Amino acid sequence: MTRQQRVSLDTALREHPPATPESIEEIRSGFAAFMTSMAVPGGVHREATTLGGRPALSVRAHRDEHSGTILYFHGGSFVFGSPETAISLTANLVVRTGVPAVSLDYRLAPENPFPAAIEDCLAAYQELLERGTDPAAIVLAGDSAGGGLAVTTCLAARAAGLPMPAGIVAFSPGLDATRTGGSMRSKEGIDPFFTKDGLDGTGALYLAGQDPRQELLSPAIVGDLAGLPPMLLQAGTNELLLDDATRFADRARAAEVDVILDVVAGVPHVFQAYAGTLGEADDALDRAALFVGQRLRNR
Repeated sequence: MTRQQRVSLDTALREHPPATPESIEEIRSGFAAFMTSMAVPGGVHREATTLGGRPALSVRAHRDEHSGTILYFHGGSFVFGSPETAISLTANLVVRTGVPAVSLDYRLAPENPFPAAIEDCLAAYQELLERGTDPAAIVLAGDSAGGGLAVTTCLAARAAGLPMPAGIVAFSPGLDATRTGGSMRSKEGIDPFFTKDGLDGTGALYLAGQDPRQELLSPAIVGDLAGLPPMLLQAGTNELLLDDATRFADRARAAEVDVILDVVAGVPHVFQAYAGTLGEADDALDRAALFVGQRLRNR
């Protein structure tokens, strides 16, 4: 699409930087208010449900559905966010693929630090399997922290002896809790959302003193990725977390995992949320939908 769209979005984000919150409650309410500005496509039905012992949101297309399930994990640095804050992303995937989704309301830090979120995501995936859902009919997807959870849930599932899903879609995934990627410094000031200090602060709430150099916290730099399902990683060049995706893709390739690294120039963290106003967002979601369709047709 146009460079002007990207520049206009970046300018708008910098004109109204988020106020520095003083409490976890303010962080959560501020993020929820910000995400209400994201356009949600029509033609979807949402309904509260449960999965793996946690609340969840079922999102379905009004038109004829295709078979399969998208298990979606929202972003929010493991501290804030919910299925409702990610509804624009989830609904866009559902509308573009015709595949129904379940978006999980996993436990958040600091009340429930690592590994609570992964335990909840694994329990949700396991319940889908126990219901008789073919793992080859499931795609795990998520944004930011949720993109990381799509990966680490597969690692946890592998450790538990569970079969792999058909694929992973990760938007701007967080895959390195050590925060050692070069983009943590090179994109400081370029990223309109994050600073390294801010990421370190929310990261500490999730870690609760645990060593970040663990497979389920930093798969971009440690751990065995062999046997993971095919994956699509999307990121923008204007984000601190860019190297989380690029280094993880390198490790996945070295482990003989099918991986598509999709990097878009001049766009911010989870730029896909700006569908309808940023052409690159719509194009990226179309590519993600194509990947989901290909993975589910291959079963």
